Amino acid sequence: MFDFFRNNIKLFMGLLMVLIIPSFVLFGIEGYSSFREGKDVVATVGKQDITRQEWDAAHQNEVERMAASMPGMDRALLDNEGTRRATLERLVDQRVLTLAAQKGMFLTSDQRLARELTQDPNIAALRKPDGTLDVERYRELLRGQGLTPEMFEANVRSDLARRQVTQGVLASSFVTEASARTALQAFFERREVQVAWFKPADFRAKVQVSDADVQQYYDQNTQAFRTQEQADVEYLVLDLDAVARNVRLNEADLRAYYEQNNTQLAQQEQRRARHILLTVAPGASAEDKAKVRAQADALLAELRQSPDRFAELAKTRSQDPGSAQRGGDLDFFARGAMVKPFEEVAFGLEKGKISDVVETEFGFHIIQVTDVRRPAPEPFEQVRAKLTAELSRQQAQRQFAEVAEDFSNLVYEQADSLQPAAQKLGLTVRKASALLRTGPQDPKADAVLANARVLSTVFGDDALRQKRNSEAIEVGANQLVSVRVVEHRPAQTQPLASVAAQVRERLVQQRAQEAARTEGRAQLAAWQAVPASATALRAPVVVSRNDTQGLPPAVVAAALSVPAGASTAAWTGADLAAEGFAVVRVNKVLAREAIDDARARQEREQLAQLWAQTEAQAFLKALRARFQAKILEKKKETAG
Repeated sequence: MFDFFRNNIKLFMGLLMVLIIPSFVLFGIEGYSSFREGKDVVATVGKQDITRQEWDAAHQNEVERMAASMPGMDRALLDNEGTRRATLERLVDQRVLTLAAQKGMFLTSDQRLARELTQDPNIAALRKPDGTLDVERYRELLRGQGLTPEMFEANVRSDLARRQVTQGVLASSFVTEASARTALQAFFERREVQVAWFKPADFRAKVQVSDADVQQYYDQNTQAFRTQEQADVEYLVLDLDAVARNVRLNEADLRAYYEQNNTQLAQQEQRRARHILLTVAPGASAEDKAKVRAQADALLAELRQSPDRFAELAKTRSQDPGSAQRGGDLDFFARGAMVKPFEEVAFGLEKGKISDVVETEFGFHIIQVTDVRRPAPEPFEQVRAKLTAELSRQQAQRQFAEVAEDFSNLVYEQADSLQPAAQKLGLTVRKASALLRTGPQDPKADAVLANARVLSTVFGDDALRQKRNSEAIEVGANQLVSVRVVEHRPAQTQPLASVAAQVRERLVQQRAQEAARTEGRAQLAAWQAVPASATALRAPVVVSRNDTQGLPPAVVAAALSVPAGASTAAWTGADLAAEGFAVVRVNKVLAREAIDDARARQEREQLAQLWAQTEAQAFLKALRARFQAKILEKKKETAG
């Protein structure tokens, strides 16, 4: 129910989108700051420029990341003008926060960096059986993102510093209980309403449109009947999938990769354990530590005699407040979740066995493993296809640079056709019709056709005139495109004869809408003057922001906005644009239904979180002004 609250507040929705879209830490945006081919500046922050190349690279990385996390998602939904604009806004915010962090001397210590990296599941999965990081696999993971370990770690440091800029605002924000109660009561208020709806469809039959009207409308709105400039193109895409399709693997390679994966699978083993902890105060003397150790040894001896009393003794003797009440139970955990000495012992014990005394930075532990979960390896033949795809892609990553050079040379040297390059590299020449300067008209079209650099190339003077292969265009990490214009159709005004029916329909609809609005406003005035004459109103219904009773949002908003007394009805109207006009009578105001304490507490917490995000966004807006952030790229109008 409270989700509706968020969905109906534009400002809060914008803030939540910032939360939903993950940090660009893994994308190496900072690494692109020197990648400036030309000076096509789309935004500035102080004296720093953000180029179109940086924007394209950042957005492509974002699309690739989201596509990888949602394999079934249509890429056209991830790569469009709206998402591109959102990427640019985030780039500006990121640059502003970076400057603010530098001005505020916000630094990230090596310890904080290490802690952040150990919490990254992608990195945790790269641990060897002994718990150390597999450096080569770590480098390979980053290499696939175009990063070195130094670049990646610098990006993480920068991201942590940026977080500190707004953390103080987020942490210090609060909403008093009285304020929250007042706001929520008002937001969830209910109103009993009656509605009369004046729809354009009911007035269409009365509308008269003459040929002269059609001619006049056409003459006054010729721009509305211009066809957009269009191009039919052929294009060739080289990416990792294309290179992977040409990789040939032998049986020995697959078998070796299968064994390697089984080893990694074994590293995913999880253990369930319980422990008894006797803590040692930080900075304790050797004598004090020895006393605690003696207590641990005595407790261990007692457990050796009565192993079945482990849970009982953990409840009474363990000094770990998090697990003592559960008999010392720590639930299941994988490698990397516990401190090293504890982990080594826990993963070395057989199920049911009790360890010797284990010393860690927290004190002295006695550990008992109560359960073991090991992922069972799948038979080789069952996973052959999956392993083939994975290994082919890995080898494709290593070969891509060499194939990309061949691709670039072929499309340049044989510029009259893309077919020779396609045949040599095992690619398919793709085609697209009616491509606009703003991108494909079909939302399901290939995402590369919406790329700004591709569109700029297609509609460049040379491409339109010569109709030759373009140079290899880098549209993303490990993705190149060459495009050739086959046919170009300039924008032109359609003759009236071909659009007369369309013009007539527009006029009829416009006049029907106006007639509906006029009648609705007239009835509103009449019913306000003589309420008893309002016989066309529908039966009363109780509406609220989270229960609209099927009424249009504009009607509900109007009903909840008009001042209404306890004893007299209030009248208002709602312009529904293409849907006509609605007259709304508010009969009475009703308080929200009673809720339990848990629900009330949850709503107050959510409101406090939203308020904190609002303050953080206001702070960020102030920082934008302070550092003179400007977006130079104008928003594009939606085609059609």
